[in-house]
Amino acid sequence: MLSQIAYPQPIEEAIAKIESLLSPELFISTRHPISKRSIALLLLQKDPDFWEKVQQKEQQYQAIEAAINLAQQQLNQPLSLAIAHARQHQAWKIEKEVLSEPNQQEKILNDRLHQLTVNPITGFPILLSILYYGVYKFVGEFGAGTLVDAIETFFEGNINPIVNTVTAQILPWPPLQDLIANEYGIITLGIRYAVAIVLPVVATYFLMFSLLEDSGYLPRLSLMLDRLFKSIGLSGRAVIPMVLGLGCDTMATMVTRTLETKRERLIATFLLSLAIPCAAQWGVIVGLLAQKPAALLIWGGFITGIFLVVGYLTAKLLPGTKASFYMEVPPLRLPKIRNILIKTWVRMKWYFIEIIPLFVWASVIIWIGRLTGLFDAIIKGIEPIAIALGLPKEAAPIFLYGFFRRDYGAAGLFDMQQENIFNGNQLLVASVVLTLFLPCIAQFQIMLKERGAKTTFAMTAFILPFAFLMGYLMNLVLNVLKVTV
Repeated sequence: MLSQIAYPQPIEEAIAKIESLLSPELFISTRHPISKRSIALLLLQKDPDFWEKVQQKEQQYQAIEAAINLAQQQLNQPLSLAIAHARQHQAWKIEKEVLSEPNQQEKILNDRLHQLTVNPITGFPILLSILYYGVYKFVGEFGAGTLVDAIETFFEGNINPIVNTVTAQILPWPPLQDLIANEYGIITLGIRYAVAIVLPVVATYFLMFSLLEDSGYLPRLSLMLDRLFKSIGLSGRAVIPMVLGLGCDTMATMVTRTLETKRERLIATFLLSLAIPCAAQWGVIVGLLAQKPAALLIWGGFITGIFLVVGYLTAKLLPGTKASFYMEVPPLRLPKIRNILIKTWVRMKWYFIEIIPLFVWASVIIWIGRLTGLFDAIIKGIEPIAIALGLPKEAAPIFLYGFFRRDYGAAGLFDMQQENIFNGNQLLVASVVLTLFLPCIAQFQIMLKERGAKTTFAMTAFILPFAFLMGYLMNLVLNVLKVTV
């Protein structure tokens, strides 16, 4: 028979006091009996159901509340936390008694590593190291820099000239030639963007994500960030779709199904569509800003600030049940190469099947829009907005095309930077607007499916002017402070 859990002395005294004050028959059910000690513990943790019943039915309510307040004054931590620690200690004690572990030294090492990853003092430096080496160096510099440059050069020097020549020989009509080749063709723009600019970034990110997933680090990141995420209406569980959103927001929006409450799913979907750039988008931006460290830091800090502030305000304004957090934490382990490659391949196969066709469709829509003159009219309407943001009017198309694919806009930004159209400040402002800009068509479709038309259009109606407003404010601040990046 298991022994009764021994709580700290102030809690035990409060339990005894509350037991003596409760009515003999209170809450005792013939079908589901519950002891007075259990009721006292629930009251100490401010269980809303029992607390309401005590307020309504107990004559000794004030004395019970006084006993709880006295216990709280005698402890240097919340009562619910002290109770949880006591129970956890008892669970570890039972585990130690019934389990035999052949390698105690390895367990001690795993426990120490676990504490290092979940303790904010050591966990945040570990997270920053992962972001620097895994995201900035591996995905940003190697994926979005070295690999993109190599494949882009190959396309520009070998694929596109052949496609343009062959298309001109086979199709005598210039409009049909433009559909396949030339500046906005399916192959020369859609396939080139998908394979040469987006694919290397997405592949390197999914490789890094699979490594972190297989190591058991992601659940620990959820534990460490749970308190921070609570401030924006989410639980630590939401870390998974947010991190996955840095790979593909469309996939991450589907993963929000795993979140516990409707309120949490709404907040997560909104933040994904507003302030979480996909791998191709932030990879290209990081690659572009890597030569300007000040611009990169300002961009990263500004987007992070938007994420936290907008999330906090949304959590304050949005009614509904607050998120709770529980998650199974697997053991830390050395990732297996086979597992990493399989997970990366599955995600890359999804990318090829689901996303690349969207690039093709985007090229077709752009072709139709240009052929009918509709896009030229829209671009003319966007040009004054681009100029108001301190950008050249040539930047207008990247905002329009960015709606068809966020990474399409980022890739267009890459092309313009190669032509030296932007200075450092303009590149920073354009990066901010593109990051906060409307979700791409694929994500928009998933939002319609998951959250409904009313919610999706409401989010979109907020995001579009907000993105341009933030770009305008960024340009204004840079000019007023006379900052050049």
